[in-house]
Formats: sequence, C-alpha cells, structure tokens
Amino acid sequence: MNPQGPDSHTGVAPDLAHPLETTPAQVAASLGPRSLLEALPDCVLLVGADGRILYASLPVESLTGFSRQELTGKAVELLISADVLDRETGARFESICRRADGGEVPVSVGIGHLQKEEPAIAVVVLNDATEMRAERNARFESEAKYQSLVEQIPGVVYLDPVDEDRDSIYVSPQVETLLGVSQQDWLTDPYCWSHHLHPEDATRVWDAYLNAYSEHIPLEHEYRMVREDGTVRWVLELANPIDDEQGRPWLFQGVLLDITERREAEEQARYLAYHDELTGLPNRRRFEELLAGAVADAARTGAGVGVVVLDLDNFGFINESLGYQAGDALLADMASRLVGATPKGGIIARQGGDKFLVLLQGLESQAEARRGDVGLEALRSAVYGIARALEEPFGLEGVDLVVSASAGYSLLHHDADDVQTLIQNADTAMHEAKRRGPGSSMLFARSHEDPKEKLHAISRLRHAVEHQQWVLYYQPVVDMLKGSVNGVEALIRWREPSGRIVPPGDFIPLAEELGLIESIGDWVIQEVAAQQARWTAEGLHLNLGFNLSLRQFRAPALAERILEELQRAKVDPRTIVLEVTESVAMADADRTQTILASLHAAGLEVAIDDFGTGYSSLSRLRHMPVDVLKIDQAFIRNVDTDLALAGMVRAMIQLAQSLDMASLAEGIETPGELAFLRANGCRLGQGFLMSRPVPASEIPALVRRQGGLFPAESDGIA
Repeated sequence: MNPQGPDSHTGVAPDLAHPLETTPAQVAASLGPRSLLEALPDCVLLVGADGRILYASLPVESLTGFSRQELTGKAVELLISADVLDRETGARFESICRRADGGEVPVSVGIGHLQKEEPAIAVVVLNDATEMRAERNARFESEAKYQSLVEQIPGVVYLDPVDEDRDSIYVSPQVETLLGVSQQDWLTDPYCWSHHLHPEDATRVWDAYLNAYSEHIPLEHEYRMVREDGTVRWVLELANPIDDEQGRPWLFQGVLLDITERREAEEQARYLAYHDELTGLPNRRRFEELLAGAVADAARTGAGVGVVVLDLDNFGFINESLGYQAGDALLADMASRLVGATPKGGIIARQGGDKFLVLLQGLESQAEARRGDVGLEALRSAVYGIARALEEPFGLEGVDLVVSASAGYSLLHHDADDVQTLIQNADTAMHEAKRRGPGSSMLFARSHEDPKEKLHAISRLRHAVEHQQWVLYYQPVVDMLKGSVNGVEALIRWREPSGRIVPPGDFIPLAEELGLIESIGDWVIQEVAAQQARWTAEGLHLNLGFNLSLRQFRAPALAERILEELQRAKVDPRTIVLEVTESVAMADADRTQTILASLHAAGLEVAIDDFGTGYSSLSRLRHMPVDVLKIDQAFIRNVDTDLALAGMVRAMIQLAQSLDMASLAEGIETPGELAFLRANGCRLGQGFLMSRPVPASEIPALVRRQGGLFPAESDGIA
C-alpha cells in the first residue's frame, strides 16, 4: 500500500498487504471513489486466484447490466470464460461477455497481473467491440464482394505503380487464363507485362501510357499480347491514373479484357467485305479501290494501266451437266490459273459468277508513243498470255475440260480516264468479243455504242419484258416444187408503245447478254401454241416453226415445258417445228441430242438453222434426230452466179438428201437463186422473193393464194 494514500498512487492496482485474506468489500473500500481505476473509461475487473471478482469499475455496469455490488464476489464465469485467467500478461483477444438480461456483447479483452501480490490478482480489461466487429465485418464483406466481383468478371483487374521497376500491387487470377502467367509471377516480376507485350504494338502502347500519365486522362486502347505458349491474344485495356497527395500520378488501376474473338470476327468481316469467299480473290469493291490507287500512281509516273474483263464461255453448261460443286471447283482452279498467268504486279479479282477482272499496272512506258497508248502493247501481250494459260485442260471429276474465256480490255487514257469508265469499257469490249465467238478478245473502241445509250436501251428492254411488248410475224415456208405454203416460221418483233416495230437483231443480243432471253422465249412458246390452236380451229393446217436461243436450250426441263404448253393449247406436236442454230446444237452435242430426241419422240419436227456457219461434225449430225437442214442465207445470195457457192450449196442439198432430211434455203431474193435451188433439188425455201414476214392475220390469204407464192416470171422453171 502506498503510504501517501490513494491519491498519490501511480499504478492501476491497490496495495493489498494480505490478498488471501482480503474480501471483496475490503478491496472496494481500499480503492475508494477517487481511485485511478474509477477514472478509467474501460471496464476493469480484478479477479482473484479463485476466480471470484474482487472489483468491477463503474463502466462495467453499462456494459453488462449488472451492478458492481451484484458482481463483487461472483465467479468471473458469470461474465466471461474463466480460461481468461490462464492467459499471460499482455494478452489481447476477442471474446463474448454475458449480460444481466441474458444477452451477449462482443468484447475486446486485455489481461494483466498484479505481480506484487501472492497469489497474483488478474486485471481483466473489457471493451465493447460491437462497433469494431461491425466495421470489421463490413470491411471483410466489402473485400469479399470486391474479390468475388473481380474474380468473376471476364477480364484481368490490376493495380500497378507508375514506376515500371516496381512490382505490381495486385492482379486478379484471370491473368493465368489470359496469358498463362501465374499471379505470383506477375506480382514478383515488374517486367512481366512488358515481356508479354507484342513487339509490333510496343511503341504505340507505351506512347498511349505516357500520354495518359502526362495528361492525367483515362486510357483506352487495343493491342496484342503474347501468351506463354506463343499464341497471340487481343486485349482491350481500360485504365485510370490515380494521383498521390501531391497530385502526381502514382498508380494505374485498370482491366484487360480479352477481345480476340471480336477482333477475329471483325477481321473476317473486313476480309469478306473485300474478298470473294469462293476463290479468295479480291472482289469488285476491292478491285475498284486498287484500280483507283493505280490510276493515281500513273498520274505521277506516266506508266500505263490496263483493265481486262474475262467471262468464261459456256460456263452454264458445266454447272448443268456436272453440278454446281464442280462449277465452283472450276472457278477456284481458274482463279489459281489466272493468278499464275498474270504479269508481276497484276491483280486478279472475281466480280461474281464466271466473270473475272484483271488490273495491269506499271505497264512499260514508251517515250515515242502517244500518252494515250502508253502500255498498249504490254496490255495486249498480257491478254495473250492469259488466253494461252487457259489452253491447258482443267481436270474436273475425272474429265479434262478445255475452258475458254472471252476478254475485253481497256487502257487508261486510250479510251478512259477514270476507274468506272475503264471497267465499263472493258466490259463492253468483252461482250463484243463474246459475240465474235468463244475465246475472242477485243480492245475497247470508241466507235462502240455510247454506254449511256446502252443503259437507256437496257431500261427500255426490261420494261418490254415486264409488259410483254412483243408481237410475232410469220414468214411462209414454200414448197419449191409447187410454190404453195408448206408452213411458217415465227419471228419475234418488239412493238414499242410508240408503235415502232424493232427487228430482233436490234434487241435479241442484248436480251441474251442480260439473261432476259428465257422470259422472251417463254412468251414465244405460249404465243406459238395459242396461234397454232387458232389456225387449226379455222381449218388452216400448217407446220409452225420457232427458234430457240442458246440460253433457252440450256434451261432445265426445256422439253417438258414445251410439251406442257402444247398440251395446254391442245396443239398436235407433229405440227410444230423446233429450230436450233447449228452453233447452238454443236455447243454440247451430247446434251443437244438427248433434248432433241425427247422432243422428236413426242412428235415435233427438228430443224437445224443457219447450216454451214457452225462447223458441224457430220458424224454428230448423222446421229441427231433432224428433219430439216436450213441452208444459211450467206450461201444462197448470188448462188446462181458464184461457182464456189454453187458447189457448196449442191453439196449441202445432197448431204440433206443422204441423211433423209429436207433441205430448206433461207433468204431467197432473186428469180435466179430460186431457179438454181429448184433445179438442184432443194425441197423448201424462204425469202423476200416469195414473202416477207407478215402479221398472223395475213397468213390465211397467202396460204390460199391461187398459183402459190412464186413470182410470175418464175413460172415454168423446171
């Protein structure tokens, strides 16, 4: 005990001379109301060696709800577990304190001992830990939620110091999925991120970081990173610089999102936007961009630029006979062949279907040539080389196919100064080449029709097809012995709204080019059937012939369509003559023979038109079901005065006779031609000398004309 009394005591425990004999009341009395223990805000318990509470400070009452009098002399287990007495001096821990109302309160416990006393008295300090625990739980909950959120988002969250030589502060575990790097490796290697940065993007990325650092602005950019296994991943980085107390950038907090799939999809979409999916070649859009660049370069260098448009000949037949998969395979092989045949610096593109585009740039400049002709010879040479490359057969499903292409080409400044006109002129030249025959090529000539006029003609023709502005004229086929009308040939005309009649030569080629000929042909078949039905009902019995174009002849189910139309009109098929030009018939002789055989078997007669112009194989012709051989007008004109023609026509007539076919001469215009043909046994004839094509309404009168259609001066010719 301190002789100075309690006011001068400097410890936290009373001076108990005989603690074993001290009662709780004596302890309380010795402390007094001014004791230092009473002045403390903490809840203080003095607990004897037997576990009884010797003293409780006033704050204990508010903490526990017990009065000090109630606690004094009671076992410490009333409030807290007795094992606290076994703790060493200085121990601090958390526990639960029981209250008088049966409740519990979390407390922070501190343990001390009065070492001068024997046995020692334990000093137990209790503090209400309710708020502290709530704050801690809230913190733990917040951290758990943050960690859960961070570790579930599809990205790598990081917290890095601005100083690149310092270790990262935090990185989420997704870094292992993204880069194959463990969290530990990332956090202990300050250069881990830079080591995985794609070298081609490094400079750009570092510049972005420096800009965000210096400007104190958020960072958003995309770049590539290299995984541990060497694969490349695209990432989108979103980051914000965090400043220190002095307002200087201190940390970067950000997220790395894996956008590889999105970037690959974008790249694929961009590729498809500029390339043909089947061949991998640039498409028309990309071709135009490349051509524009070549034209711009030519303005600086003076070199020539050429455009070639290639269109495969008879490609539709390959699709129809071997199937579309075979056609696609041929187009892919054709693309490879063209790439190999194109001079260095040339570009091959696929416009669509069976049409290809070729850009030839940097063509050799010739100082002596006019500016408009620079590179012309080089362009012609390139076109020739491409044509030669196509001479080698293509192996397709076990069949060797020789595929030709019609080519049109144009030259910068020779006939066009801009991209669209260059392509348009080459396309126009290609169509002109196609009319010349398979495998032809042609340079655009300014004498060709004005593209604007052609566009206007196309618009008018499409309108005519839509509104069926057609009319059939009929030219009599005359029996060369009697002069009587044996039959008629239907010839289509275009009757414009103004009443103008347009001959077939002025629109049929364009209709074939635009793919409209099939619609026109369908109308002709329907009208022929309907007209034959009307004439039959009137008692007029004639053979009625009509022509099929190449596109019509290649159309699927042709025979079925014709027979269905005749059946619908109740027309006897034996009165119909199907006319096919020699070139059409021989384009695919095997298929022609099959189609003609089915029609012939149904009763239709078959005529080969324009004979002598298509270089028929006589062995092929011998096996075809042909009834009439029509000798082209080119052989009839002046046949009576041209000995060479006369010999050829005699041979054709004799050929028809030997094949049991009727010979029919076209384009008879003079009495001399008529006399020659009759004298040499030609059985049938057509021509202006007997009758021009006339409307259907005039045919009955021609059929019934007395004396037939021979002119008067030809009477008596044997």
